[in-house]
Amino acid sequence: MNWKEYFIEIYGSAAAEEWLPRLEKRIKEAGGRLKNELPGGKEQYVILITYPDQFYGEEDKLTLFERFAARYLDGVFDVIHFLPFCPYSSDDGFSVIDYKSLADGLGGWENLERLSERYTLMYDFVCNHVSARHKWFLNCLAGNKKYEKFFIEENPKEDLSMVTRPRTTPLLTRFLTADGEKYFWTTFSDDQIDLNYHNPAVFWEAADVFLTYLERGGRWIRLDAVGFLWKEAGTSCIHQENTHRIVKMLRSMMEEIWPDGRIVTETNVPHADNVSYFGNGYDESHMVYQFPLPMLVLYSFYKKEASVLSEWASGLSLPSEKTSFFNFLASHDGIGVNPVRNIVPEEEIDGLIAHLQEKSGALVSYKENADGSKSAYEVNVSYFSALQEDYDFETAKRRYLNAHGILLGMQGDAAVYINSYLGMENDREGVVKTGRNRSINREKSVYENIVEELERPESRKAQIRKEMERLIRIRKGCDAFDTHAKQTVFKERKELFCYLRTGRTKTVLCLHNFSDKTLEKPGIHGIDLRTGEEVMGSVKIAPFDFKWIAL
Repeated sequence: MNWKEYFIEIYGSAAAEEWLPRLEKRIKEAGGRLKNELPGGKEQYVILITYPDQFYGEEDKLTLFERFAARYLDGVFDVIHFLPFCPYSSDDGFSVIDYKSLADGLGGWENLERLSERYTLMYDFVCNHVSARHKWFLNCLAGNKKYEKFFIEENPKEDLSMVTRPRTTPLLTRFLTADGEKYFWTTFSDDQIDLNYHNPAVFWEAADVFLTYLERGGRWIRLDAVGFLWKEAGTSCIHQENTHRIVKMLRSMMEEIWPDGRIVTETNVPHADNVSYFGNGYDESHMVYQFPLPMLVLYSFYKKEASVLSEWASGLSLPSEKTSFFNFLASHDGIGVNPVRNIVPEEEIDGLIAHLQEKSGALVSYKENADGSKSAYEVNVSYFSALQEDYDFETAKRRYLNAHGILLGMQGDAAVYINSYLGMENDREGVVKTGRNRSINREKSVYENIVEELERPESRKAQIRKEMERLIRIRKGCDAFDTHAKQTVFKERKELFCYLRTGRTKTVLCLHNFSDKTLEKPGIHGIDLRTGEEVMGSVKIAPFDFKWIAL
């Protein structure tokens, strides 16, 4: 099916008569602006996740980022995923005031255009909600009839107990409008007002933003919190069929004008729901976040064995060569708990969370359940702090690189968060300053200070960054780590996460030791990709270390 057929399925033929000609014209305009560009895919991608204002100083922040990229990112990363760069009112960018502008102090679109000549750029489309200060919502409050239908007004007495809640904040928020007091749907906070996708005019605006981002250099588009897009009375209001149809519609539009583009759906939910956004493998999301991975890696270190990780990884599969896992360990958000429910027993999850709180200074954010109770939604901690615990730096570094060896070794494309690339620790001051748990892993840096530290070889950040770059370059030079290279998981020893990656010319055995003891793997003949040494007969894996052996 193409985007027109999906539109008719959702909105009906009457709405189609009004909106399809406008959408078709807009798509042709976008295609015309892209027609002179030459698309081209790669066999594998390594992605950097970063805020656009990650570095600040006397110049525009994107100018400083360009300078940082030229110094530390060129030849290492293929894709740069910029988290929201629009003017915003809260949540570090995820309460968008104006989708088509850049926030003050960032710079201009020309900065992104220059970066797009060196990297594939991935833009964040916050499609579920807008800021309470967005002009659409301000017009709604002022009584503008056009915009009243852009948002979801609800009676607070309505039974909404079935609605899936990712937060403990109220689902409905009271606002004073020109017509008196009204309650509007606010899934994430009182400053993030949900859009009403039952209104085709809302989809028109969303499609226009989506196409604008393609025109402005974004070749991959991340759909933030997309699972909550469609609300239907009497349901959980998550993963609705029309939500899937909207993603499919956007993909069809993208393929019409940029076939090598990618849609990445962000759905922090259990695995089966998450991979449902692949559709049939050809018609929906190109990539889904591998949400269980961050928590399962931490759980394996906690238990000092990898049996659960191995069992989970052995069951992974992709529906087509047009899809890929977006593998990651850390991001701007916390480490999701929901994705490992039904994989790890609940009491074990509780034990891991308590361990991280005690040993790593982790914080916990909660969600509200249908029965009114609360449960952990995510753990807030920097990934380096999560693995450092009370170990000495060398041991912590070994554990940290082991974890990222899994990220870079497993089937899929690997995404590294900027603060993980730099080995950042918990930002306690940030939490105190903002009052938000997520600030613990959202630290931003004065440009001159971070460069000074990275140029000191003995500093923690310099050591971590150098080793991370080295691992990435090894990965990029080996076709066994290509996105779709075959992956076979072996479950022969619980302390060891062992899997084979088979490429066109190379086969690599990946051996990750989660125990505090040296392990030995016999019957190996190959080259240790990290040291260049030949391995004959057997290989020893030090405590918390890993090996990539090209057989």
